[in-house]
Amino acid sequence: MRKVSLTITLVFLLLVAAGPSQAVRIKDMASFKGVRGNQLVGYGLVVGLNGTGDKSATTFTVQGLTNMLTRMGVRVTPDQVKVKNVAAVMVTASLPPFARVGQRVDVTLSSLGDATSLGGGTLIMTPLKGMDGNTYVMAQGPVSVGGFLAAGEGASVSKNHPTVGRIPRGGSVERELDFAFKDMKQLEINLHTPDFTTAARVAAAVNRAMPGAQAQAADSSTVKVNLPPDGAMDRVTVMAKLENLEIQPDISAKVVVDERTGTVVMGEAVRISKVAIASGALSISITESQQVSQPLPFSQGQTVVSPQTEVQVGEKKTKLRLVDGGVSIGEVVKALNALGATPRDLITILQAIKAAGALQADLEII
Repeated sequence: MRKVSLTITLVFLLLVAAGPSQAVRIKDMASFKGVRGNQLVGYGLVVGLNGTGDKSATTFTVQGLTNMLTRMGVRVTPDQVKVKNVAAVMVTASLPPFARVGQRVDVTLSSLGDATSLGGGTLIMTPLKGMDGNTYVMAQGPVSVGGFLAAGEGASVSKNHPTVGRIPRGGSVERELDFAFKDMKQLEINLHTPDFTTAARVAAAVNRAMPGAQAQAADSSTVKVNLPPDGAMDRVTVMAKLENLEIQPDISAKVVVDERTGTVVMGEAVRISKVAIASGALSISITESQQVSQPLPFSQGQTVVSPQTEVQVGEKKTKLRLVDGGVSIGEVVKALNALGATPRDLITILQAIKAAGALQADLEII
């Protein structure tokens, strides 16, 4: 007899603030316009693989290898190239801000063809270009793969993704971006989470800390700072002082619900008005058994197996419960916990409270 039980098991995660919001540095909640990394991309070949490279049917790998050999003075045609030790890869990297010629950056390699592993391979010199078509980094070196693949005739075992690898400090900066930081007359602080109140607090904090600078919030995500005149303070010192200013950010009331995992996250500013709630729980139990029917002796019948299924449905009886309005996140949690609802029920209850207009927060379902 086989018994199948259908249960709803979800995880309820509720973040509760223990006290008032803590101050946050500007460098942790915003970025400065122009001070950012730039994405680079290139097409390369990984050689030296132990039979785990692209197959002969991967034409772009054969063409790339043929072109590389031709540039090195080896004349071959694509139909003469049949190797399994080469894999075509897409090479990506990020050029840090203010990167100088000769600095090293990390590069990531991702297989383009049907290679099974990049482990043990070496990336041949590959130019990495930006959106403007210029080459900024040259990448080359042995590939490090955080996994493995072992296969036989009838079985295989793998760990992580052996078709993706990295070369720590495998790229050399060959071209610099033109960015006259020392000549800047104005800075723009871009908030990661736009908010008018937070932007106003940032501008006020900058004006208090740096009387020579004039800061003004342009919108909910941008604060413009007019830098002091030349000679009053160098730009690096100004940036260091600005990014270490501590601001208490303002957050909006929001409840985030993930129905796939049963996760519920509430912000500190969430409030619930006084409501009455009744919620029931539904459980379904399915029991299956096999019954065997044997034929009589000498009847020339056949043995028949017939499944027997028993389904039981139960619903929890609950009464209408009054939930007082919460003036803090702690009281909201206490009121919801008093219902004794499961995570799945809690998600439904929050949606119903929002529909009734009693949830004073945005309800976001992801």
